[in-house]
Amino acid sequence: MKRVVAIAERGAAPLLHLLAALRLLFFLAFLFSLVFAASQVRAETIACAGKDLISGLQHDDPALYEEIKSAAAKTENGSGILWKIEKQGVGPSYLFGTMHVTDPRVTSLPPDAKSAFDQSKTVVIETTDVLDQAKMMAALAKTPELMMFTDDTTLTSLLPPDEAEIVNKALDARGIPHLSVAKMKPWIIAAMVALPACELQRKAAGAPVLDVKLAQDGQASGKVLMGLETVADQLGAMASLPMDFHLKGLVETLKLGDRMEDVVETMVVLYLRGDTGMIWPLLRGALPAGADDEAGYAAFEEAMLTARNKTMVERARPILDEGNAFIAVGALHLPGSDGIVSLLRKDGYTVSPVAH
Repeated sequence: MKRVVAIAERGAAPLLHLLAALRLLFFLAFLFSLVFAASQVRAETIACAGKDLISGLQHDDPALYEEIKSAAAKTENGSGILWKIEKQGVGPSYLFGTMHVTDPRVTSLPPDAKSAFDQSKTVVIETTDVLDQAKMMAALAKTPELMMFTDDTTLTSLLPPDEAEIVNKALDARGIPHLSVAKMKPWIIAAMVALPACELQRKAAGAPVLDVKLAQDGQASGKVLMGLETVADQLGAMASLPMDFHLKGLVETLKLGDRMEDVVETMVVLYLRGDTGMIWPLLRGALPAGADDEAGYAAFEEAMLTARNKTMVERARPILDEGNAFIAVGALHLPGSDGIVSLLRKDGYTVSPVAH
């Protein structure tokens, strides 16, 4: 029980911001490279030390574990990360759920996914902007307000003095001088500090996150490469969330510190098992009952998942109607009544899980 209570006492905001950070890592890799010097260690030798919270939960609070497991079982399309998409008259396509990390357990495709990828003519990821840093920087320069405070506001000016001190000390301790990021929006800083050092070290050593690896492999094999969103789309979704939610998330994430390795490891374990439907119930099981957290959770889910799912399906339709596509998006976009699998079925496609 102690392990579960420890999660709940830290609040849900760090977990929600972690999910956002995994997404932000996808197209903000250049920010990390400015903060962390390139490692001389080979990426594949860098290991993380996180522990699986699910295993602890099963042992310490089996009743809560069964409650979360039951909720996950009720989640539509909550099992599996590879789905076959069929429509009469065109070759089959595949939908693959990704995790935006460099962990070699994640970046090594399961055999069925590798086969589907190899057979595809078109590879589709969330955004191709990350593959061209000059293009990405140019796009971000057009909307600086999404990443920076463009008026007299600073990060610490929005925080009570005690929390501002916590943030400044925590950033300095991580080798990020707080004055150097004073004008950055809190979700950008959260993306810089939420992930474990091992992830950032692998990235600095040249290891790509799964989505980028798929894009690079697709290009190398002569496949057509396409994206469903832009950097501005993704940053705009984050920017639409309440500022108080972002500020709380940053403060709590910094307080959580090294325990984020446990959260990342838990997400990886669930992902490798294909238990995408368990992630949200797990977070909800650890949520405090406060109305503010519930409101933040609902806003996060709507902006970062539901609304984007609809956009991605709309932009994927013409690609699917050509057939033989391999579409790779974050695994959290797949399950649920408003998930991509369900939305594609409502559009008339036959979508079936591929076991692995």
